[in-house]
Amino acid sequence: MRNVHANEWPWPTAPDLPRRAIDPIVLQIVEGTLNSIEAEIEYAIERTARSPMIREAHDYRVGLFDRYCRKLTGRSYSAMPNAVVRDFPPHTMQPGDVFLMNDTYLTEGSIGHLPDLCSTVPVFHQGEVVAYIQAFGHHDDIGGRVPGSMPGTATTVFEEGLAVPPIKFYSAGVRNEAAFTIIKRNTRVPEMLAADLDSEVQACLMGARRMTELFERFGRETVEACFQAILDTCRDIFRHELLPKIADGEYRWEDYVEHDGVGEPRLHRLALTLIKKGDRITLDFTGTDPQSPGPINWPADYAGGAFLIKWIAPILRNLADTSERAAEIHVNEGVCEVFDVVFPPKGTLITPEWPAATNARSFILLRCLCLLAGVVAQAAQGRMPADQETIRYTGFYGIDKNGKPFLSREVLGGGSGGRYYADGNDAIHIVPDSRNQPAEFTETRFPLLVERLALRTDSGGAGKRRGGLGYEKHYRALVDCRTIVTADRVRLGCYGVNGGKAGKPFAVTVDVEGTPRDLGGLVDGEPVLAGQVVRVVTTGGGGWGDPLEREVELVERDVAEGKVSLEAARDDYGVVLRPDREGNFVVDDKETSTRREQMKKGRAALPPMIDRGPGFEKMLRAEVKPWVRAG
Repeated sequence: MRNVHANEWPWPTAPDLPRRAIDPIVLQIVEGTLNSIEAEIEYAIERTARSPMIREAHDYRVGLFDRYCRKLTGRSYSAMPNAVVRDFPPHTMQPGDVFLMNDTYLTEGSIGHLPDLCSTVPVFHQGEVVAYIQAFGHHDDIGGRVPGSMPGTATTVFEEGLAVPPIKFYSAGVRNEAAFTIIKRNTRVPEMLAADLDSEVQACLMGARRMTELFERFGRETVEACFQAILDTCRDIFRHELLPKIADGEYRWEDYVEHDGVGEPRLHRLALTLIKKGDRITLDFTGTDPQSPGPINWPADYAGGAFLIKWIAPILRNLADTSERAAEIHVNEGVCEVFDVVFPPKGTLITPEWPAATNARSFILLRCLCLLAGVVAQAAQGRMPADQETIRYTGFYGIDKNGKPFLSREVLGGGSGGRYYADGNDAIHIVPDSRNQPAEFTETRFPLLVERLALRTDSGGAGKRRGGLGYEKHYRALVDCRTIVTADRVRLGCYGVNGGKAGKPFAVTVDVEGTPRDLGGLVDGEPVLAGQVVRVVTTGGGGWGDPLEREVELVERDVAEGKVSLEAARDDYGVVLRPDREGNFVVDDKETSTRREQMKKGRAALPPMIDRGPGFEKMLRAEVKPWVRAG
């Protein structure tokens, strides 16, 4: 099944009109103004929101769209207004209207799980809707079976919280108090959620005023012509600059989610066939496994896969001639003119049927990125970054020493994959501008003590260009409480590319009388006693290129900085270091040369294009036992 054709969509479609000449200075001003509006909205939310997930972790996104629901800005992903326009035609909207939604199955594929409440504001000029402003944030709790609204053992959406189909939240500036009361009643943190919603709504309304000023300054015809030019530029960059780096042909790849919280750990397959022909690419997901009984499903097949395309297409920026050029390429709706998508029939991991659970859909989201990177690596002689898995949720809940309930949620990143021209980055977050929660914030708000925050030594996959390192973070509980975890890659490391090795997988352990107990990646509420330490180590990125080709001085530097151990330097890179008189470790050139030659001769074959790591082989042989849950 191909993309739904534009004339079948239930929202307005842009007419195919001749392109008009635009003053390049005006175009630059309009594009710069859009980027400024987006940044201003995001900053307003950061400064006025109350929840740690939004204010501190920055797990929220903003999008600007034209009247045809086409995304104009491209610094990061966002939701889409299509579902709002589907249910509330533009001619029925009026200034001051605000729409709210989070229903995974009724938002045209743009909302993946219920914590992501999304506000949409129409922009008016001379009495007509000319654009849309949108913001969504990952709210700390929207009800459901467990605090945080992400039950790792959920089997239906009914366990995950309150589902809100597109509703009119404000009508001509007047809030729907009945709806607001229902939403607050269904969360464990009503004051915080109410403040966050107010923050997002008011920031979007402010952005709508800024957009209206843009139309008043240049006129509708000029501004909309600039919008079209911005979209055309993105399309043409992909067509003429990036796609020619991929040889015409058909390429296949598959990646896996390794657990679903319900059944025993196993490989849940995501399959992708990429067909490149001229200036178009077809992505065919036929062969993807059936939907899971657990919460790892993601309904991506709505709106012709428009959200999916905009989500994964930025990975192709790695084909740009330089990293500086890649950073300049913003991905907006124009990229949808380059891709076709073929989805399997209903009932798979990316085409689940309601009411399949979806709260851990980030596993599938991230695997889709890795799918495209892996298949293009084969088509472009390895000129793609190695794998990364840079989002997972950890947290604690319970009753503090004052008898009040608390809920602490945190998004921790990991290392990015090595690239042909550079090592991966350490401890990055896939959510732009997201960050580790400061220890001072955690310790003043929650009964927790942050005892360690560091880079995880040896977590990055070995390679000529090393994978980035993940986090190591230790929390000591000051009261009896419970911990919650939503994370993938606990058995499979992030894969290495072009001879690089896979990175280290994710792990959470609880220190019980000096003995660590491994929890796995989907934990609804593991008991933690006062005084016990929970240790979180996140994934390292995969390595790129043969580790034996890495410059010895770079390995020496990595050891000095604590990023690579002496043992890994010797065993993975063939670099032998000895202490000098000052106690510093320096390279033994003779032994290093000998060891590298021995390692090369001892290899049965050349390193593979893609290395999945030892966890993959173990799962294939069914050697991994189910995680034992306590309590």
